[in-house]
Amino acid sequence: MMSDGLTNEQLLKNISALLENARNKVVVAVNQTIVLTYFEIGRMIVEDEQHGESRAEYGKEQLKFISKNLTKKFGKGFSETNLKQMRQFFLSYSIGRTVSDESESLDTIQQSPLVNFNLSWSHYLKLMRIKDPDERSFYEIESYKNHWSLRELERQYDSALYTRLSLSKNKEEIFQLAERGQIIEKPKDLIKDPYILEFLGLFEKPDYSENDLESELIDKLEHFLLELGNGFTFVGRQQRITFEEKHFYIDLVFYNRILKCFVLIDLKIGELKHQDIGQMQMYVNYYDREKRLEDENKTIGIILCQDKSEALVQYTLPENNEQIFASKYFTVLPSKQDFINILNSDNGKVS
Repeated sequence: MMSDGLTNEQLLKNISALLENARNKVVVAVNQTIVLTYFEIGRMIVEDEQHGESRAEYGKEQLKFISKNLTKKFGKGFSETNLKQMRQFFLSYSIGRTVSDESESLDTIQQSPLVNFNLSWSHYLKLMRIKDPDERSFYEIESYKNHWSLRELERQYDSALYTRLSLSKNKEEIFQLAERGQIIEKPKDLIKDPYILEFLGLFEKPDYSENDLESELIDKLEHFLLELGNGFTFVGRQQRITFEEKHFYIDLVFYNRILKCFVLIDLKIGELKHQDIGQMQMYVNYYDREKRLEDENKTIGIILCQDKSEALVQYTLPENNEQIFASKYFTVLPSKQDFINILNSDNGKVS
C-alpha cells in the first residue's frame, strides 16, 4: 500500500523552505533594527550639537568622546567616521523637518515618509552620496522593489538609470519617478536610450559580430535582465518564423509580465538602416497575428544599434507608433561627463 504521507524529499523541501523564509525574515529584521538605530543615533548627535556654544569645535570633541566610549563598551563600528555617517544619514533623510520635530520616539520616526528603512546600512551609505533628493529617492525605491544588492544599486547608479528614464518624461512624470519609482503602464515606459552593456566585456574585442553580441547577452542573461528592467522573462533566441517557404530569425524574444506582451529584440552592429526598422515591423506584425493571445497586449519591438539617425527613425515609423523603438547601446560604461555629452547630443529623446 502507498503511504498518504510526504516523501522524505518533499518533507525536506518543505522544512528547508520554512527555514529559508525564517532566515530571510531575521535578516530583514536585523537590517531594519540597525538602520533605525543609526538614524536615531544621528538624530541624537544633531540635537545635541544644536546646544553647543561652538558647533564645529563642540561637534569634533563630542564625536571623539562618544566614539572612544562606545568602542570600549560595544566594540567595532563606532569610529568617528561611522558616527559622522550616522549624523549625515539623519540630515539626509530629515530634509524639511526641524530638529524639534525629531523629538519623537523611535517608533514614530519609523513612520517617516523620507526613508523606508527596508534596505541595509550599506545601501544607505551609497544613497547618502547622491545629492539630488529626487534621484536618491528613486534609487531607494527601486532598490527595495527589485531587491537590488549593493552591487546592483551601484551599477544602476553608475549607468545613470534615473537620468536615462528621465529623458523622455515631463516634469510631472519625473516627479513620479522620485515618488513611486519606475511605473510601467505603456510600452514607452519600458524603453531606455541608451542601454549600457558594459557587463559583456566586449571592450576587449574591438571587432565583434552580431552573433558574438547575442551570445554574450545570453551568457550574461541575469545582467541583461537587470538592464532591461522590471517584469522581463526570457523566451528564446533565434526564434524562427516561416511563411512562403522563407525563414527569418528573431535574435531575442522576451515576455513582459507587467504589460502582458512579447518583446522582440534585434541586434545591429553599426548604424541603423531603414530596412532594419522594416524587418522589425514584420516580426512584430507576425507575433501580433500568429502568437499573441486574445488577453495579451500588442507586441513590442526594440532594435539595439550602435548608432542611429533620429530623423530616419522618425520618418520610417508611423506618427502614432507605440510598438517599435530604436535605442543605442554602449559596451563601455561612459564617464560622468561623457554620459552628459551623449545624453545632450541625443536631445533627450527616445525614438
